[in-house]
Amino acid sequence: MSHDVKLPVLTGMTPEEVRELVVGLGERPFRGDQVFRAVWKDGQTYPEAMTTLSKELRGRLKAAVTPTATTVVEQETSDDGTTKWLLGLADGARVETVLIPEGDRATVCVSTQVGCPIRCVFCASGVRGLLRNLTTAEIAEQVLRVQQHLRARPTNIVVMGMGEPLLNLTALAAAIRLWEHEAGMDFGARRITVSTAGTAPMIDRLVEQDLGVHLAVSLHGPDDATRRRLIPTSPEGRVTDLVEAATRFARKTGRDVTVEYVLVAGENDSAEHAETLGRLLTGRHIHVNLIPLNPVAHRPDLHAPTGLASRAFARRLEELGVPTRLRTQRGDDIHAACGQLALERAVSGPASPQPRAP
Repeated sequence: MSHDVKLPVLTGMTPEEVRELVVGLGERPFRGDQVFRAVWKDGQTYPEAMTTLSKELRGRLKAAVTPTATTVVEQETSDDGTTKWLLGLADGARVETVLIPEGDRATVCVSTQVGCPIRCVFCASGVRGLLRNLTTAEIAEQVLRVQQHLRARPTNIVVMGMGEPLLNLTALAAAIRLWEHEAGMDFGARRITVSTAGTAPMIDRLVEQDLGVHLAVSLHGPDDATRRRLIPTSPEGRVTDLVEAATRFARKTGRDVTVEYVLVAGENDSAEHAETLGRLLTGRHIHVNLIPLNPVAHRPDLHAPTGLASRAFARRLEELGVPTRLRTQRGDDIHAACGQLALERAVSGPASPQPRAP
């Protein structure tokens, strides 16, 4: 077979596509179902390891597909158990995936783009801008990598890594359907959250996909001026429009919406900010995740508020009737904020890929 022929990536194929491929190899359709289960239920991406198949079929399948879209370039584990993977892509690009353990939860944070066009001032993902969208396989496979690491299915997925997910909605929706498919991981939609810093029309398009997932809106400012300071290249749209779109999402899907709000000292953490945010969100099916800033190397001038200030902000939101959770900082010692490891390696050079068995 010519090396110029681009083979389909197994981890990006639907059950129907796998079935069609296997039939084309001279096998009955149910063998395709076995292959799909081997990948998504058992975590076996290399055909030669799929012992439920005949040796002959494994050989033909190996020649017909590219088994994976990513390689593990680097893996770091924090003292608090947070694990970050730097994944290499076929074109040499790098993206990050993070596992966040918390009690009986194991949450995977998934990236959707190489870089990011949004460029929040406190996030390393957007420093170099957007390089490209990830493919369905490159998105979906991140959860598979974590499943292989845990030797069990993670409990939750948050699409909050590098990139703006709703600017790559077609590939993301296909990846979500792979995770949710009952023949594979059988991931419940209620355990998947998609985060966006985008516009009201983008949120409305997510509703139309009918994926059943939760929505998180990266607001970071209770008014347009504050939000523009923190997200200077954000897509056009007023804070009130975003909140109205989030309210529509909650009404149409029956899923409460989370507002993600990174607390940055001196920027968006004042009593006035808390008052404005609380009055904007009260009476809606929206709750708030307050996240003290993770330190980022490219902006040493930005800091998290004191614990006292963060707690006061959360308390005022609660007093105004807005359910609020103040999160703890995780993984500071392994550059756990989005994009930091990928940015550092882009500047200093990549580490050598870790050897791994098929």
